[in-house]
Amino acid sequence: MIDLDAFYSGRDQAFQDELTDEIRRNAEETVARANELLKRAGFEHVCSVNSGWRPQRINAATENASATSHHITGRAVDLPDPDRTLAAWCVNHLDVLAAIGLWLEDPRWTYDDSGEHWVHVQTIPPRSGRRVFIPSKEPPKDPDFPVASA
Repeated sequence: MIDLDAFYSGRDQAFQDELTDEIRRNAEETVARANELLKRAGFEHVCSVNSGWRPQRINAATENASATSHHITGRAVDLPDPDRTLAAWCVNHLDVLAAIGLWLEDPRWTYDDSGEHWVHVQTIPPRSGRRVFIPSKEPPKDPDFPVASA
């Protein structure tokens, strides 16, 4: 299970000037919901985070990151998923994500050729309102990953 130290990755110290009380509250909620997901999915062994809170400067330097990313406000987390099994579990259990109050970035976009795959979940709905959302107009990096319309 993840904790706030993993979520912040030392950025709470390095960027203290940007870490507000609201972001801290959001982070606590995001970590709690992510842990509920990991528990229900049988992934309690996951204890690291690919990306949690991102201060503005970190977000701006992150490849393909949205300028309005929910990572900036502590409302999103990227969980490591090297073999894509967590992503597969999520797309097959959207009812669980809904019960927890999480939205999932379409796993076809959370793929990296180097094997650094991840699952992005957030505690706030995307503009589309869809449980599984497409993050950009760029083509998917893993177009063959099975995702039901959600």
